[in-house]
Amino acid sequence: MGLAAVVTGKVVRFDEARGFGFVAPDSGGEDVFVHVNDLDVDKRMVAPGTIVEFTIEKGDRGLKAANVRVVRSTADYDVDSLDFREELTEALLTGAPTLTAEQIVRVRKVVLDLVRDQGWLD
Repeated sequence: MGLAAVVTGKVVRFDEARGFGFVAPDSGGEDVFVHVNDLDVDKRMVAPGTIVEFTIEKGDRGLKAANVRVVRSTADYDVDSLDFREELTEALLTGAPTLTAEQIVRVRKVVLDLVRDQGWLD
């Protein structure tokens, strides 16, 4: 038996309580079923918008994802997350070291509002 190709996709839906959901492969086609037993990560890390890498297998009821691992979680790019705000602040301090704390706070607010309003991040 040959090696299965690893594909990437975005979690469309995942019901943590019931332990299953669906992933939309980046290559297109129908959504692929994913079960909690096929996750290589904690199920709490798999939320809609999470980018995952997986292999596709033929299941009893159609295609299913196996060996699912997170490539990028939604928290990695959540504009309201503390990590994102800290990274933005660090970038402002590095890029414009003469900014005052008040200026950094104002610039950060404008940037975060713009990102949110434009829907640039999932």
